[in-house]
Amino acid sequence: MATLGELERTVMDLLWGTPGALTANDLRDLLALATEDALGKELAVTTVLTVLSRLEKKGLVERERETRPHRYRAITSREEHTAELMHEVLVTAPDREAVLARFIGSVSDSEAQALRKLLGS
Repeated sequence: MATLGELERTVMDLLWGTPGALTANDLRDLLALATEDALGKELAVTTVLTVLSRLEKKGLVERERETRPHRYRAITSREEHTAELMHEVLVTAPDREAVLARFIGSVSDSEAQALRKLLGS
């Protein structure tokens, strides 16, 4: 799974946080509220479209082509994406048990309790 740049993460956060699909103009307007570039200017809609195209190629976003302007939505949930990233990192580790031990040793008591519950122990 491809990593996300800062703007891609922000766009995905907006898509994950919105029920339904958004147009590039909708996203540009929401991005203006969330972030501005170093010059203090709003992003151009073409920039947003480029980011959406990249996210579509990465398999994170789908475009609804039935209407104009096209609308975009996240294909998976934030939780599914995060779990896939965690799995991808774990698969590349030469010593998976050591990685899991390090991870479990870094979680809070409430997170450890949640893990125990999920594992059924």
